Amino acid sequence: VQLQASGGGLVQPGGSLSLSCVVSGFTLVDYSILWFRQAPGKEREAISCINTSAIGIYYVDSVKGRFTISRDNAKNTVSLQMNGLKPEDTAVYYCATDLRYSCFDSRIRPRYWGQGTQVTVSS
Repeated sequence: VQLQASGGGLVQPGGSLSLSCVVSGFTLVDYSILWFRQAPGKEREAISCINTSAIGIYYVDSVKGRFTISRDNAKNTVSLQMNGLKPEDTAVYYCATDLRYSCFDSRIRPRYWGQGTQVTVSS
């Protein structure tokens, strides 16, 4: 099982970035995928999750209306479109999965992680 996150970079406040998570070793269509981020000195937090149907989607309040998660099962890819970026969005972003539970199941605990991609929002 592998997840490869990419697409991070340096962007000015108000700008946009699109992160990608390419997965292998399992069939993406059967599982939920999460995005986490960890800012310097802070705990890692779950910011978005997309269910197998792509209808069940979760966003943490701080990114609602600015970030959009999507999936392309044919390309084994889950994307996170980030618009209206703010300095407080600066963090390392990770994609993850637990290969078991759906986004809204309280038992979900990611077991497999991508390597992380740095997003820096600064003028």
